[in-house]
Amino acid sequence: MSTLRDLAEEHTGLGPADIDHLTRLAGDWQLLSDLSFADLLLWVPVRAESGKPGAFLCVAQVRPTTAPTAYQDDQVGKIVGGPEVAHLDIAYAQGRIWREGDPVWYGDTPARHEAIPVRLRGEDENIEVIAVIGRDTNLSTARTPSQLELNYLTTADDLAQMVADGTFPPPRHVGEHTSAPRVGDGLIRLDAGGKVTYASPNAQSAYRRLGFNAHLVGEDLSVLSSRLAADPLEGTDAAERILTSLRGEAPPRQEVQARGATVLMRALPLKPAGVPIGALVLVRDVTDVRRRDRALMTKDATIREIHHRVKNNLQTVAALLRLQARRVDAPEARMALEESVRRVASIALVHETLSMSSDEAVEFDGIVDRVATAATEVAATEITVKMRREGTFGVLPAEIATSLVMVLNELLINAVEHGFPSPAEDGEPSVTPSGPAGEVVVSAHRFRKQLHVTVADNGQGLPDGFVADASGRLGLQIVRALATGELRGTIELRNRAGGGTEAVLVVPLGKR
Repeated sequence: MSTLRDLAEEHTGLGPADIDHLTRLAGDWQLLSDLSFADLLLWVPVRAESGKPGAFLCVAQVRPTTAPTAYQDDQVGKIVGGPEVAHLDIAYAQGRIWREGDPVWYGDTPARHEAIPVRLRGEDENIEVIAVIGRDTNLSTARTPSQLELNYLTTADDLAQMVADGTFPPPRHVGEHTSAPRVGDGLIRLDAGGKVTYASPNAQSAYRRLGFNAHLVGEDLSVLSSRLAADPLEGTDAAERILTSLRGEAPPRQEVQARGATVLMRALPLKPAGVPIGALVLVRDVTDVRRRDRALMTKDATIREIHHRVKNNLQTVAALLRLQARRVDAPEARMALEESVRRVASIALVHETLSMSSDEAVEFDGIVDRVATAATEVAATEITVKMRREGTFGVLPAEIATSLVMVLNELLINAVEHGFPSPAEDGEPSVTPSGPAGEVVVSAHRFRKQLHVTVADNGQGLPDGFVADASGRLGLQIVRALATGELRGTIELRNRAGGGTEAVLVVPLGKR
């Protein structure tokens, strides 16, 4: 299904600013739908070549969570014209809310049509109608409305007029989401003086959690919220945001904490026809959500501390091995200990990165670059070898990163030491790189939930008759064991067509 932006760009003459406004409206109109107990359909006039003259295209639809829907089928993408959209034509051409007409039938469902013009206030204060909202109410369950429903409908009419005025939705604040709080979480209506004229049962319960056991109706909400808040600064901030909404502005959302409870508040100004008449305050009890958030933060901090301690322990082990290597006279034993130091240090890099991450995943490119740099510095060769990375590894889970860094460390060391060995005893080089200089390239790309990694050099290539599975080198044994075991992938060593060697590693990235 095409998005609102795709449909508008393909079938209409709306500009980027118009489409952005409609996108913000569709992101915030669940509130209007729930208060109206009605489906909302966003209709835009189409170009002549996209449909018949006077036709409208539905680019977005939302169903109420407070009432049955009038449409069982999705209407997005539908183009209609003629008598069927006469109410849309009137609202669009005259710029007014259309409420006339008899109920219509959608199959066996009776519905009431309404049409709300959508205006955009331009930078030059020029206001024009750019779309129409169809507000269609399912009448099959019509009954005498309760006090809650009457307050919902009254507030919905005020918001509908603000849509027609171009003042709803309000500007979105950075970092805010549109999903909460919603109408069903708790609704409070304020008059122009900030006094509560209506509070839904859920809103009353939210304030009861904060420590207010009386009825909210008649209370000055800004004063009450300031008095209840455990933190005086937090209470002052909440009160100021309520007063800001009464002045016709839409402040950012605010959380109020008291008596171990946390309530999220969103204040929206009500100013139909440009006249401030009060505010709509949506509240949601998020106590359990914040408690889980704090538990997760504590868990994350504990995990990061564990990784930090593992990194420190690994560095201690590497330091002990390095000290031992200095005391060993046998060259082979010293070399074995130094190789162990490099392997332990490569694992410590992963844990160092994890200790600074908020989840069990690492940005692997930086780790590869550090391992590659270390490989050129410590490899036993006198030929200058350059390291280069192509592509990106991206973010990898810890269980893959730990084994993969070991594999790459071994492959890089082998590429430098065996692809470009030191000069022979007579002083002549034993090999000349096939390229202009010694180079090792690490390439990475993702394809079909697999990570493909190639470590290629332009050195002397594999010796004649080389069989990787039969090699007795410890480094290659580690590579094979980790690649086929821990990583559940495949590894292949082969000569390059242009000279040199390449190791091709394929690692699945699916669920492990």
